[in-house]
Amino acid sequence: MRWALVKVCLAVTTMVVVAFAIPLGLVIKEMARDRAFSGAEREAAAVAPALSITTDRDQLERVVASAGSDAGMAVHLPAGDDTKAVDLGRQRAADTDIATVRRLGRASTTEVSGGSTLLQPVALSSGEIAVVEVFVPESEVTNGVATAWAVLAAVGAALVVGSVAVADRLGVRMVRPARRLVEGAHELGEGRLGARVPEDGPTELRLAAVAFNSMADQVVQLLANERELAADLSHRLRTPLTVLRLNAASLGDGPAAEQTREAVAQLEREVDAIIRTARDARPRTAAAGPGAGCDAAEVVRERMAFWSALAEDEGRKWRMAGADRPVRIPVARADLAAALDALLGNVFRHTAEGTAFAVDLHNGEDAVIVLVSDAGPGIPDPAAAMARGRGSGTTGSTGLGLDIVRRLAESTGGDVRLGSSVLGGTEVRIWIQLDGREHAPARRGHRATMRRRRRGAAMAPPRTPK
Repeated sequence: MRWALVKVCLAVTTMVVVAFAIPLGLVIKEMARDRAFSGAEREAAAVAPALSITTDRDQLERVVASAGSDAGMAVHLPAGDDTKAVDLGRQRAADTDIATVRRLGRASTTEVSGGSTLLQPVALSSGEIAVVEVFVPESEVTNGVATAWAVLAAVGAALVVGSVAVADRLGVRMVRPARRLVEGAHELGEGRLGARVPEDGPTELRLAAVAFNSMADQVVQLLANERELAADLSHRLRTPLTVLRLNAASLGDGPAAEQTREAVAQLEREVDAIIRTARDARPRTAAAGPGAGCDAAEVVRERMAFWSALAEDEGRKWRMAGADRPVRIPVARADLAAALDALLGNVFRHTAEGTAFAVDLHNGEDAVIVLVSDAGPGIPDPAAAMARGRGSGTTGSTGLGLDIVRRLAESTGGDVRLGSSVLGGTEVRIWIQLDGREHAPARRGHRATMRRRRRGAAMAPPRTPK
């Protein structure tokens, strides 16, 4: 904005200077010409009284000499009845021009070598017309013009430089508050909630700074309220969780009772994690440090063992592939388990009983892909399903499950895609980046290999839970 203001001021000032300087320079040139020919007219007028009295050559030569311009003046007397034409001084004008002035009786100027001449007609006592010729050198016509033009050019340049300097100062005054506002917005976007900007500068930028500071205060207050609300709501869940834990303890022994107690314990851990995260104002999914992460294969086996019991009750065929070898990923164990539970829960919630599903784990060189697919009706609008809070439009769907999965993948530099599975329903692909960088489109060949391996695995007979 600073340089744009300087350029605009430079262009406007230059146009104004040119618009005024060129006509003024032409006027100065014309004034110098008028001044030179006015002097010539005065010289010719000084000789006119003598011509009206006498035509004697000697007397006229003395008159011309007394005028002090005998070198640049000539007098042309016409021939009379008993006299011949007389020419005094050096003639520069052409005979035809002199004859024309004598015939018309009007003064005129004509261009000659080295300048111009003024031809002034004068009436003699005999009634004839004499012509006084006054030479005006070119140097006298242009006297002072070059100096005046140089002064105009200097004044114009000074105006342009001065306007640019003033515009630059004004631009700095306008740009500095705008730059502080941009820096404050970047700091606030990076999570530094204490970022504020000084409320100074031009009126518009000052109002923008006031609005920004007010917005930042509201953001801090809203985040604080949200954290407190999340912590309070999570804390309220402890009472029914305690009842569930006591009831689960009285179920006795057996696989179903053990799974119920494990589910209650996991739910208590999740609630405690939500309370701690809300109180500490830290993200739920943190960046993994050296040595952090989990074995994705182990988590997949564990969650499939949990969901297989419900699948057996509902008559669902299921398959698990790629989880027979350890697969390290930079994701917390609880986060991956929550993502898998969200996806498998969607399968059981939004497909009919008896619908088959599968979980595939693919370990690549720089990424791990988790595929959760089913044989249900599919998702008609994947983009709407990925939007946080919109859900699928059915009862019990909040849309937050896919958002949990998306945030888990994006925390590693990966992403989540929805598509059609080989089973005929929905396929959710979780791309977990191992090196923390976003995957590039150049890895399409690697993705094609993964798809071929997935189709091959889909042709294998389903594994039954043990």
